[in-house]
Amino acid sequence: MTILELREKRNKAWEGAKAFVESKRDKDGLLSSEDAKAYAEMEQKVKDLGLEIERMQAMEEMENEMKKPVNTPITHKPTMGKDEEKKTGRATDEYKKAMMSALRSNFRNVSNVLQEGVDTDGGYLVPEEYDSRLIDGLEEENIFRGLATRITTSGERKINIAASKPAAAWIDEGEALTFGDATFEQINLDAHKLHVAVKVTEELLYDNAFQLENHIIDMFTKALSNAEEDAFLNGDGVGKPLGIFATTGGGQVGITTASATAITADEIINLVYALKRPYRKNAVFIMNDQTIAGIRKLKDGNGNYLWQPSNQANEPDILFGYKVLTSAYVPTIEAGKPVIAFGDFSYYNIGDRGTRSFAELKELYAGNGMVGFVAKERVDGKLVLPEAVQILKMKA
Repeated sequence: MTILELREKRNKAWEGAKAFVESKRDKDGLLSSEDAKAYAEMEQKVKDLGLEIERMQAMEEMENEMKKPVNTPITHKPTMGKDEEKKTGRATDEYKKAMMSALRSNFRNVSNVLQEGVDTDGGYLVPEEYDSRLIDGLEEENIFRGLATRITTSGERKINIAASKPAAAWIDEGEALTFGDATFEQINLDAHKLHVAVKVTEELLYDNAFQLENHIIDMFTKALSNAEEDAFLNGDGVGKPLGIFATTGGGQVGITTASATAITADEIINLVYALKRPYRKNAVFIMNDQTIAGIRKLKDGNGNYLWQPSNQANEPDILFGYKVLTSAYVPTIEAGKPVIAFGDFSYYNIGDRGTRSFAELKELYAGNGMVGFVAKERVDGKLVLPEAVQILKMKA
């Protein structure tokens, strides 16, 4: 039997096992002991088929390996590899061999190549080699751009907001009509400049084994995204976007807690209903991980946790029926601090002036043997309707 046939047989066995379980559940969703035993046998058969497939794959790989020739004829003149051509100084193989020879002879047999590694104190430096790996810490991802409304602008953009709405009124037949004035406000999206720059040595750039340029671009993207999210949440609007938690121009403070150090379930419920009904259909919570840790311990009157963990990978958890997103830039629980934002964040408008730019500056630091890299963008952000986002703030 071939591997393909075994896979088809395993798939059929698994589908049959699942169908068996669904057909044998009682009203409580449980299986009888006899049915559970039958299902266990079906499941074991699926596992056995999987093991047989792995065994046959291993045999096939072994067979292919055994068919390879035991040696390979030389069809061209041996040359130095690209990696060796790039290595200079203490990173070369010649330096390593000379160092080993010197060590074995107690430095009686010292090659001239070692003179490259003589330090100011007269000692010989050990061979150096860059690790081909690059270890980097994980960064937070920008959750805000996925929630807000993004606009590409070529200049200052004015957004019109209805400040007052006409109201209907009952009148008697023949009575004169009453007219009200519809007023409008404007919010301007400007372009604040955000940049990140770094200098690296020419040796590190040109001798690197881990695609340093790509790593720098990736680092710049993360740095800009993190700075954006911080500003979209906490920015004061001076040279940067105006954030959700800004005292003026941010979301409305819907609930102030009774305690300066703790949040109750009732206060979260009140926060939900402080948001007007039309905004609640697309509303989500945004809070810090530390705040989430405290809220996850809240229970209802029956002792059940209010928090509902997600059943699917990459899906946010649920609190009172609404998704919960986390950001490291939301303030943690502290007296007088806003710690939870709840609302429809599509009313936060992000204005991108063009696109991000990335430049390599070779000449600027050439005299120092350095190469500069810089990434820039121009962006602004504002909440166009404060009532669309309600804030839970800790007691002062």
